[in-house]
Amino acid sequence: MSELRRRIFGRSATPDSTPASSRESSPAPGQERKDAAEYKVVPRRTLDRLKSDVKTLKGTGGKKRRNAWIFALGGVFGIFVAGFFATSSGGLDQLVHFAGMQDMTLDSILDILPTGVIKDVQELQTHEKEAVNYDSFSIGLAARSEGISAKFPVIMIPGVISTGLESWGTEEHSRQYFRKRLWGSWSMMRAMVLDKASWKRHIMLDKATGLDPPGIKLRAAQGFDAADFFITGYWIWNKILENLATIGYDPTNAFTAAYDWRMSYQNYEIRDQYFTRLKNHIELGKSISGLKVVLLSHSMGSQVLYYFLHWVEAKGHGNGGPTWVNDHIESWINISGCMLGALKDLPAVLSGEMRDTVQLNAFAVYGLEKFLSRQERAEIFRAMPGISSMLPIGGEAVWGNHTWAPDDKPGASFTYGNFLNFRETNSSISPGNLTVGESLLYLYNHTEQWYVNEILRSYSHGVAHSKKQVEENQLVPQKWMNPLETRLPLAPDMKIFCFYGVGKPTERAYFYREDETMNRTAVMIDSTVTTPDGHVDHGVVMGEGDGTVNLLSSGYMCSRGWKMKRYNPAGVQVVAYEMPHEPDRFSPRGGPNTGDHVDILGRSSLNDLILRVAGGKGHTITDTIYSDILSYAAKVKIYDDDEEGEDQQEAEANSQAEAEAEVGAAAQEA
Repeated sequence: MSELRRRIFGRSATPDSTPASSRESSPAPGQERKDAAEYKVVPRRTLDRLKSDVKTLKGTGGKKRRNAWIFALGGVFGIFVAGFFATSSGGLDQLVHFAGMQDMTLDSILDILPTGVIKDVQELQTHEKEAVNYDSFSIGLAARSEGISAKFPVIMIPGVISTGLESWGTEEHSRQYFRKRLWGSWSMMRAMVLDKASWKRHIMLDKATGLDPPGIKLRAAQGFDAADFFITGYWIWNKILENLATIGYDPTNAFTAAYDWRMSYQNYEIRDQYFTRLKNHIELGKSISGLKVVLLSHSMGSQVLYYFLHWVEAKGHGNGGPTWVNDHIESWINISGCMLGALKDLPAVLSGEMRDTVQLNAFAVYGLEKFLSRQERAEIFRAMPGISSMLPIGGEAVWGNHTWAPDDKPGASFTYGNFLNFRETNSSISPGNLTVGESLLYLYNHTEQWYVNEILRSYSHGVAHSKKQVEENQLVPQKWMNPLETRLPLAPDMKIFCFYGVGKPTERAYFYREDETMNRTAVMIDSTVTTPDGHVDHGVVMGEGDGTVNLLSSGYMCSRGWKMKRYNPAGVQVVAYEMPHEPDRFSPRGGPNTGDHVDILGRSSLNDLILRVAGGKGHTITDTIYSDILSYAAKVKIYDDDEEGEDQQEAEANSQAEAEAEVGAAAQEA
């Protein structure tokens, strides 16, 4: 640390070089000082002038501290900006060595900052904490005052980014990261900036097996710490945990079932025995309490849980039998579940892009490309097959065709059914407009064969149009994550509560073009396409949803799909409760009425509903719809058994099977 001080402040400014005379204590009554001659009497006029000067200095003290704070942060920021734009020639490593940051930690930074700067930082942190903790424990306290207390055991299944991943590898290249999180912490940020190549090797799965690469071992963090915060200060599940604790929950009756979201669902069990452990936790919760369990899932966690509901009863897998779900699960709280996938997932694995990257300003885009290019991002996403479980489900029947989509606005000149739009059609790389189904085929034809094989082996994105086909799919593991090809368990006593946000612009379609900076097999979002009304922003066509998951994905199954006997033969009660996005513009996370995909976990009304279900008051919650989901769902071209004849259903089923066969054949040929 002394070496770092010398490099930053110079040798003469280090504590070791401070003159001894400056370390003497201040004069106190009754003590004689050898330098008494230094003191002298001054005229009153001079004294008054000195007092005036002191007042002036006090008045500017705050400004000086702010200037010192800005200077200090500016210096640190400057170092990281320089590193951000460093080339691959080792400039970043040289910069780190020059600045003496090889072993820098938060404590070492605080050690060299002036006391006044640290005080200002602490005050700023206090104000931010007050702004974020607008309702800590308040919802739980209100519920407790109404007599609501912990009743059913609760198990939480986080979403895709929620779970931290920590290194357990002991090989030489992994020892520096042992028990450190390489996803979901400041350790991740440090590793990305200072050792990007090593971070990529650790975070990406083996392309042949879909498991850990040789010599690498990353595992999901466990317990409440796995998903309460993403990084320090950015809460995920923490507010829900606070309110659950207020009505009586603790580690004896609540549990977080974290998982390694990078892997395909089948590999969850192969490598980590995740579903076996989840089954055991549910059975233990019921055994101890004598009551069935309430399951909470968020985002991709809802797809994982839906897969589990099939796995746990299937022979040769969970072996629970056809009544296990009904016997063990009281309710499923589905929070912002992407049951029909997330449309933004396809451009993410196709070109490493999404709205979050293309709508940055030019300076930020340049910096991002220098640090982590589109091709690198796409490579990372493809090497995480779990992310591709959120590729859109349902094809043209749900998302529309070249002339129509169920969520098209009346009089609109553009249909959402054209999902990928290539304005220049001049080769197989720029094929014109593509529907969702055609876009999946395009993805398979323009990505590596190992990726295509893994996705086709692990997932299915079609539609089963007949009861016969649905029942047959109950025996096919790759279809268990798809609610349009399989049915809910035969659990008439279980209840499903769908809580999701609405009213926030969400990605619905994209404009694409060839990437001139790469070879002619690469494409990118055409960020030059923007309309004055904001409907198209930097090549991204906006629709309805919660900012991440489209309304059709979060709302269709809850408002219509699971109302069909084919997909819900036991008549499981399903309640859809929408939450309009009404953010507080002064709150960094949207405040108590946000409907944002992640920030909704801190929403007051959501926390209140969760406590009511967990406390045995779920029967008081009824359908609450604010969006046009009922109208959109009625237009989706999936029909109940009594709405069309068996011949029509069989014809559509055969058509779907032919389309899937075409995708598989094209993928194998590629």
